[in-house]
Amino acid sequence: MTRFALTLAAATLSATAALAGGHGMTPAVEAMDQDVSNGVVSASKVTAAENGWLVVHRTDAEMKPGPVVGYAPIRMGETMDVAAILQEDVASGDMLMLMVHGETGGMKAGVFEYTLGAKEDGPVRVDEKLVMSTITAQ
Repeated sequence: MTRFALTLAAATLSATAALAGGHGMTPAVEAMDQDVSNGVVSASKVTAAENGWLVVHRTDAEMKPGPVVGYAPIRMGETMDVAAILQEDVASGDMLMLMVHGETGGMKAGVFEYTLGAKEDGPVRVDEKLVMSTITAQ
């Protein structure tokens, strides 16, 4: 019985340590339609399993990520009110996809190196689905 109790305790401590390290967090983006006339788009909350990027793509009714129009660095864990400066004009009614990208595969840490379709600093997926939220510019 003592061996079972020790094994159970060890397993519990290992699981707790893994979750505490941020690896148990499910990546997510929360955002809503917003006015972008100030040249900024924001996510109210971003959750990431590792440091990376909040990337703003153009999109449309087909919901495929298009060209990147802005990005901002994000930290592992939960970050509230992440703002990305738009690098080109976005008109009222344009659809934007705010997506979590990783910081892997590139040549330099801390430098956003992704281009559409590239592997460097590419999109994060959970169960083969992109981690993103779509909004409409107001």
